[in-house]
Amino acid sequence: MLSYQHLYHAGNLADVHKHALLAWVLDYLTAKDKPLTYIESHAGRGLYDLSAPEAVKTGEAAQGIGRLEARIDPDHPYRRILERVRLARGADAYPGSPMIAALSLRDSDSVHLAEAHPQEHAALAQAMAELPVRVHKADGFAKIQELTPPMPRRGLLLVDPSYETAEDYDRMPKFFAQVARKWNVGILMLWYPILTDARHRAMVASLVTAHPGALCHEVRFPPARDGHRMVGSGLFVINPPWGMAEEAARLGRLFDAL
Repeated sequence: MLSYQHLYHAGNLADVHKHALLAWVLDYLTAKDKPLTYIESHAGRGLYDLSAPEAVKTGEAAQGIGRLEARIDPDHPYRRILERVRLARGADAYPGSPMIAALSLRDSDSVHLAEAHPQEHAALAQAMAELPVRVHKADGFAKIQELTPPMPRRGLLLVDPSYETAEDYDRMPKFFAQVARKWNVGILMLWYPILTDARHRAMVASLVTAHPGALCHEVRFPPARDGHRMVGSGLFVINPPWGMAEEAARLGRLFDAL
């Protein structure tokens, strides 16, 4: 399926959940003077204009980053990157996870971004043109299998498919088990939506059983508009870094107040 375009949803509450924790993990990793590898399976376009008609139409950014940003510590790495992107790209610019990673990491680190959608890949390549990253026009799952285990082995994987079909949910437990065996020291992050039909539950139950030491963090929130089916966001993290559970709990309290 190549119909999904994240511009309609950029900056929503799920993005805040995912991106705030991603920025925190990258900040934690770069505190040590050791190179790392970042791999992302479904990168999207990397940079979004929240004033675009697509973003305005859904109202999800207004309900997301528009509501929560002021409640996040100004010195949080997510807030710092938001400010940096706006200064460079304009007041309505919003960084996707590839941009957050590219701006968090160093010249000694390796960044691999996979995107199969032709339009999204072209936008991603343009957004990343002056940054030291590798952009792949490829199926993200195949590219991960090709790249893992990476060198350097220290690092982070983000898997964030569109979940347009049931296949995305069905394949995750087996796929993550394969990657975890190949890249046993990597921080492996999977984002998933929480919909009104709770279709994520079987997938998460299988992941938790297979990886008992992993971190599973979920937040709930009101639908962005009448009839919207997403009512929460989840992250499943194999090999979570020290302190991530506490950071996730702090972020969760912001969502609890919505």
